[in-house]
Amino acid sequence: MADEETARLVEAAQRGDAFAMDELITVLTPYVGRICAPIALDQATDAVQEALIAVFRGLPGLRAPEALYGWVRVVAVREAVRVAQRHRPEVAVPDLGELPSDEDPELSGDVADVLRRLGPRQRAVLVLRHLEGLDEQQVARLLDVPVGTVRSRLFRARESFRRAWG
Repeated sequence: MADEETARLVEAAQRGDAFAMDELITVLTPYVGRICAPIALDQATDAVQEALIAVFRGLPGLRAPEALYGWVRVVAVREAVRVAQRHRPEVAVPDLGELPSDEDPELSGDVADVLRRLGPRQRAVLVLRHLEGLDEQQVARLLDVPVGTVRSRLFRARESFRRAWG
């Protein structure tokens, strides 16, 4: 969706246009799901729902409609971490079909197992750094933590992956 079209859609939704809100839900749900799934794992559906509720509650206060995706990313990560922490321990292995697996189901299962062992904050850093492609400074600003914290969480998460395939 083009930036101008997205901005018009956001502005219409802010004015209470139900059709615009419905279109935004349709557009944002896969994006929010891609962020929430590897963080909230088996609670991903709840995290997506909570994130979308928070987005639509906060939408009237969004001053720059062109910043929609960056703002939604912040909300989705926050809600995914919150939901994941609330529902510890994770029991089920999530469906990680969205993650690249080189068509190898065993590798996908290994990735899911390692992700399940990480804490939600480590998963959030991995998602933002490796799936969203943000640099460490951007991740730190988004999570409101020092860059050193981002680096240590990334280090521990990567070490968990290395040990899993050692």
